[in-house]
Amino acid sequence: MTIRVLLADDQPLVRAALRMVITDTPDVEVVGEAGDGAEAVRLTGELAPDVVVMDIRMPGMDGIEATRLITTGPGTTRVVVLTTFDDDDYVYGALRAGASGFLVKDMALDDILAAVRVVASGDALIAPSVTRRLIKEFAARPATTPPPRAELGGITDREREVLTLVGSGLSNAEIADRLCISVATAKTYLTRLLAKLDARDRVQLVILAYEAGLVAPSGS
Repeated sequence: MTIRVLLADDQPLVRAALRMVITDTPDVEVVGEAGDGAEAVRLTGELAPDVVVMDIRMPGMDGIEATRLITTGPGTTRVVVLTTFDDDDYVYGALRAGASGFLVKDMALDDILAAVRVVASGDALIAPSVTRRLIKEFAARPATTPPPRAELGGITDREREVLTLVGSGLSNAEIADRLCISVATAKTYLTRLLAKLDARDRVQLVILAYEAGLVAPSGS
């Protein structure tokens, strides 16, 4: 099945580079391009792409607001955001807005293409090692207001343990090893948490764990 992608970036050269590599890929096609967030929202409604590759910093409506509008809309479009990770203060905001992960602008184009496939398949883009880096970055940044406390009612003590480990950046195999359970059982707990907490993917579970205080702000 062909993955239909919308490119949203205010830099035509970035869009052109992405379009070039996608054109030579049989299972992915570009169905539209947007130069700002408002246009991305409009085209998503018209074209219903599977994935929007969304720049964060754009004139007018930025990528965070556009992501929120797209992911809370009636469609099933998933969003990955483009960022310069080392100096971008908006990664957490974009993920909180409903993005399924992020791409770093200096990634190889083939890696970006692979990431689009991951998100289109329904998985979160952020690997456990990157999750740990994100948490470290969040903890290092002073917050103007404390994060909202996530409600975790309805989950069992064991599910809370699993959520804590997910929030700490552990993979399913690492969770299984830590709790002395099988990988299949760890996956089952993850599936239950996604359903009970109405989370789209693993990324949102990390955010919920962070907001609920299961992952210490110090990253410890």
